[in-house]
Amino acid sequence: MTANRHRGEIAAELDGQTVRLCLTLGALAELEATYAADDLGALVERFSRGRLSALDMMRIVGAGLRGAGQDISDEEVGQMHTPNGAAGFAAIVSELQAATFGAAREQGPENP
Repeated sequence: MTANRHRGEIAAELDGQTVRLCLTLGALAELEATYAADDLGALVERFSRGRLSALDMMRIVGAGLRGAGQDISDEEVGQMHTPNGAAGFAAIVSELQAATFGAAREQGPENP
């Protein structure tokens, strides 16, 4: 499976299968509502603290899977396995966040 990083997609192994994840605008709006975040900046700030719970990881991975077209609940994500256990989920979340938000930081400041 090929993931298009330019579209914010990543590929990850869950339950022995390679799947695509993407935090689309709809997936990000879902996470904003879940965390009662006023805007995308508040969501990024929350996730950039580096202290994610297992529930946070389930929600982010679930939103990424739904953003890529999967019909899956957060509870179903919680039953899934990935190489390296919880550390594997943390790596997926980190890569997904980098694919979603990293490109804007790499481009540098906007022209005035």
